[in-house]
Amino acid sequence: MRLILLGAPGAGKGTVAKLLTQLDGSVQISTGDILRGAVQAGTDLGKKAKEYMDRGDLVPDDLILGIMEKRLQEPDCQKGFLLDGFPRTIPQADALKKMLAGLNIKLDMAVNLNVPRSVILDRLTTRRTCSNPKCQAIYNVKSMPPKKEGVCDKCGSPVVQRADETEEAISKRLDTYNEKTAPLIGFYQKEGMLTDVNATSSDAVVAAIKQKLGK
Repeated sequence: MRLILLGAPGAGKGTVAKLLTQLDGSVQISTGDILRGAVQAGTDLGKKAKEYMDRGDLVPDDLILGIMEKRLQEPDCQKGFLLDGFPRTIPQADALKKMLAGLNIKLDMAVNLNVPRSVILDRLTTRRTCSNPKCQAIYNVKSMPPKKEGVCDKCGSPVVQRADETEEAISKRLDTYNEKTAPLIGFYQKEGMLTDVNATSSDAVVAAIKQKLGK
């Protein structure tokens, strides 16, 4: 399958992508992972991207698209791919459309995970992350707390709330998403490629996608 996963921060794109990869060997591609991979590999594009990342600036579209084009031609993408967190804007979606046409790759659909704002706020404000940069295990104080309060089950480091997961920070991230990324829903609707899924359970989302794809 070749899908684009749309949805606000905390909508569950990453979890859904991981479940989908187990179905048919499609690979999950997130822009963050790609950029970090290109930087670690020391490619020319990676070196350029690192300059922006080190300054805390956003990496320009042309660089991201160059890295994405290389990534989509790697052998593990033959079985399919799930784009998680890309494209983020209409110009990126336009450029991606042209790039895929040039590579002769056809997308199956863009899936929009519709999750109520109240659920996202509850999900992210109760999320906790292991403070050990080598571990980064994720917990939820309501649904999946660590066995010992405030201590990571895996490595014993303190479990903390990330600065960008306070209620104030999440509200700001959701506002940014609504302003910049939500217009992609209209873009893919016009393309006749949009599938809207109204579900808060990852399993229900995966079932809806499978049904739509006829799998």
